[in-house]
Amino acid sequence: MSQLTLKLPETLRHQLETLAQGEGVSLSQYILFALTRQTTLSYFVQSVPEKDVAQQRSNFANLLNSLGQASFAEIEKIMQEREVVEPELGLTPEVVKRLQERIANQKMQSNRT
Repeated sequence: MSQLTLKLPETLRHQLETLAQGEGVSLSQYILFALTRQTTLSYFVQSVPEKDVAQQRSNFANLLNSLGQASFAEIEKIMQEREVVEPELGLTPEVVKRLQERIANQKMQSNRT
């Protein structure tokens, strides 16, 4: 087991000591318990009730419907008017080329329909 030294505000230390006494354990044991409990909570997946999922789906569908649709020409016009910026570091020329090819392919497919 490793050792860790912490500087705690006096009020927090007092609160922790009170909680530890209430549990009948040492301050170190209580802090270990609290940290373990908090860490474990982050690993649990909590289920969402089906009615909440259905409501979220309904809200999302309503949002999509309220946004309306734009024609390909409208989208193309907006894209041409956008501000051109330098790509992010992770966007190498090869990645940019592949993205441009995918966009071009999608445009061709859109024009066919």
